[in-house]
Amino acid sequence: MTRTPFIAGNWKMHKTIAEAEAFIQALLPQVATADGVDIAICPSYLSLQALVDSARGSRVGVFAQNMHEADEVSAPMLSEIDVGGVVLGHSERREYANETDRALQQKVPRALAAGLVPILCVGETEEERERGDTERKLRHQVQEGLEKVPLERLPEVVVAYEPIWAIGTGLVATPEQAQDAIGFVRALVEGFDKQAGQRVRILYGGSLKPDNAPELLALPDCDGGLIGGASLDVEQFMAVVEAAR
Repeated sequence: MTRTPFIAGNWKMHKTIAEAEAFIQALLPQVATADGVDIAICPSYLSLQALVDSARGSRVGVFAQNMHEADEVSAPMLSEIDVGGVVLGHSERREYANETDRALQQKVPRALAAGLVPILCVGETEEERERGDTERKLRHQVQEGLEKVPLERLPEVVVAYEPIWAIGTGLVATPEQAQDAIGFVRALVEGFDKQAGQRVRILYGGSLKPDNAPELLALPDCDGGLIGGASLDVEQFMAVVEAAR
């Protein structure tokens, strides 16, 4: 089954509004002919409206980095300003903001109901991998996070496998480690619905850079990347986009 590659840049707290707008203006001409790959940028909340306006009508989607399942910054608020999607369950949200799988169980379907593409992040710590608990951790996160998603909408969810031990450390999962984990995530989604599992897009999100992107993006179950540091530079980001093509 053909799945369109998806490359998303997660900026976290990087870039002021002015810097974000300068980046998008430099990026847009380069992605104008980037056929066959979906592209998104996930800026800070303060830059969302500016980037939505700058990217309107282009190939670049603008996603938020989080939303609340009820209020605070909610799904309808993001949808109202034409944000296209939202990152949910990023490892730093789980660790520092005590984000739970139970909260994500509410967030994912609410994002879909508001017309947003949810990127559900899952992944294990170094200690969990060393204990042999990678599959146990992924099983819990995927099954909890997707439990309340209507089966017919499962293919709209994007899942990002983020080995936590590889985020911001310079470490990268080997192709074998990445494929094993991503393939396992796909099998978990197939546990809900076989066809949905074959259609859902699964990204790799651990120190993905231009030099390792071709090998990782060529894995049979890897459909793109959720990129951190390399997404802050237009040329590096475009190199990953080109690798996905």
